Amino acid sequence: MLEEVHESDLQDRTKAFGLRAIELVDALPQTHSGRAVANQLIRCALSVGANYRAACSGRSRAEFIAKLGVVREEADESVYWLEIIIGSNLVPETRVEPLLKEATELTAIFTSSIISAKRNNQPNSSTK
Repeated sequence: MLEEVHESDLQDRTKAFGLRAIELVDALPQTHSGRAVANQLIRCALSVGANYRAACSGRSRAEFIAKLGVVREEADESVYWLEIIIGSNLVPETRVEPLLKEATELTAIFTSSIISAKRNNQPNSSTK
């Protein structure tokens, strides 16, 4: 039951992350660089939640772990694009900082989840 609550909380959190990314992307300037960064950020930020849902529906522990790897990669890529937005002053840093913090936290959560899932997938693990 606790795992189900955690899974649901993360599904809600990753969806909220995607929605907040949409708001930020809509605030980016309609310049060549603004559009290029917007396209990259929206792709990876929305992919975090979509791939997490797919991971939760995985048919095996191995598939779950593999899909969590994609989720972690997309969250980390979101960190990169948010840092680019800050570094290039496309929008004020104060507008980006909360989303960057969330992307960093999600990356850490999914990194930790992968480590735990791999540990629990070991043949000699007593915590299956």
